[in-house]
Amino acid sequence: MKLPPAQLGKHLQGSLAPVYVVSGDEHLLCQEACDAIRAACRQQAFSERQVLSVESGFDWGQLLEAGANLSLFAERRLLELRIPSGKPGDKGAAALLHYLARPAEDTVLLISLPKLDGSTQKTKWAKALIDGKDVQFLQVWPVDAAQLPQWIRQRLSQAGLAADQEALELIAARVEGNLLAAAQEIEKLKLLAEDGRVTADTVQAAVADSARYDVFGLIDAALQGHPEHSLRMLEGLRGEGIEAPVILWALARELRLLANIAQQYAQGVPLERAFSQARPPVWDKRRPLVSKALQRHDVAGWQRLLMAAQLIDEQIKGQAEGDPWIGLSNLCLQLSGRRIRL
Repeated sequence: MKLPPAQLGKHLQGSLAPVYVVSGDEHLLCQEACDAIRAACRQQAFSERQVLSVESGFDWGQLLEAGANLSLFAERRLLELRIPSGKPGDKGAAALLHYLARPAEDTVLLISLPKLDGSTQKTKWAKALIDGKDVQFLQVWPVDAAQLPQWIRQRLSQAGLAADQEALELIAARVEGNLLAAAQEIEKLKLLAEDGRVTADTVQAAVADSARYDVFGLIDAALQGHPEHSLRMLEGLRGEGIEAPVILWALARELRLLANIAQQYAQGVPLERAFSQARPPVWDKRRPLVSKALQRHDVAGWQRLLMAAQLIDEQIKGQAEGDPWIGLSNLCLQLSGRRIRL
């Protein structure tokens, strides 16, 4: 049966179900749900743990053997089954149905898998996971842009911190849906916030206090129109081992924001309204920076830069020729206003 994630904590205070399924594409929330189940198992003397990861060539007989064999060292155990693809195949489906028909005694089976699409949810094995009488199924949904500031507020509150609205919007703008990054920022703020209060200045100080180049500093340097500084920061990030996909994600995020605002402005939407309607919204202190950058390209120009970002993504994945780091350098130069020949 379905168990809302918000009710997981209360549920785990009672008797544990034979089977738990955590499904979703938001890594941090799925990980925390699994961690909560593991902690409950430890508290209830499920002292042995076995992990099965479904990869190419996986022998599904291992699941059935694990369910049939009694532990030699503990009376209770946690059995984890990880299905990264979300597709167990025919043999896997049969093995799951066989196990669910008679779950192993003194065992908790924790299944983790990505979000199940509509067609997959109609399969017999998925229905057994979602509606099974011995199963607690947790569907973990991502936090959308509109909900992100409130999610950050709740996480700050759990950490004993309170933030004003401008600080929340600044954190949300920096992480834009990356909950793991948001959680890391909150951990940093716990060390810097005075009297448990977080302001926009506190957030800015947390970034400046990192004592290293950061991706968002690179974005700001490019928006300010400093091409040489942007390239130095890009090389600094590369030297620190920051992967190209992380930098591309931040650049593409900013380009999408600029392209959308430029499109609205070209259609007659006042710039201030376009800033407010953007997702995430452009907070007040950042608006002069974004306004300055918008003057460098027209709508078609921003679309070309987005296409260039797409090419870099293909280069990173090995689907197109070329060096993605050269592409990132060119992208930073163009974002900062430097004209280059391609």
